[in-house]
Amino acid sequence: MSEKQTYTVSIYTENNIGVLNRISAIFQRRHINLESVNVSKSEIRSVSRITLLVRVTEEQIKKIIGQLEKQIEVIKAYYHVDEETVYQESCLFKLRTDLLTENDEIQKVINSSKSRVININKDFFVLEKSGTKAEVEELYHLLNKHGIKQFVRSGRIAITKEEMPVSELLESIKK
Repeated sequence: MSEKQTYTVSIYTENNIGVLNRISAIFQRRHINLESVNVSKSEIRSVSRITLLVRVTEEQIKKIIGQLEKQIEVIKAYYHVDEETVYQESCLFKLRTDLLTENDEIQKVINSSKSRVININKDFFVLEKSGTKAEVEELYHLLNKHGIKQFVRSGRIAITKEEMPVSELLESIKK
């Protein structure tokens, strides 16, 4: 049996109510955890792109892609390993303002992590960071010892290094 690894799954779908639920049910039936989920419009008008991050074997992901493509609303599904994509996550941290004004270490952490302050008031400031999951987690651990008031992280967003010919596929379906 092959080793489990992380795959980024890109699913192009019609933007219909319930499609995300039906897609997640495919993973749920196999007891596979979705590590992250992101839904957005795609480069194709009226087509959504769902980006999932899962940890499975290659045999499992091939079967899942087949199941996904059997869904009526799914136009095309792809899977890629990390080396085949350019990917990022974004996160926001809410911290006490006095940390920013009275703690030199926080300033150093902000500068070295390539994060930025996007909001500040007398009680709290909000720090934004985009990067890999490891970079986000490293910043979390550095800030956590100072007391994080709130934290939120997006799902993975990814673009493949190679062309995904979904636009051409759609054009051929329309004809």
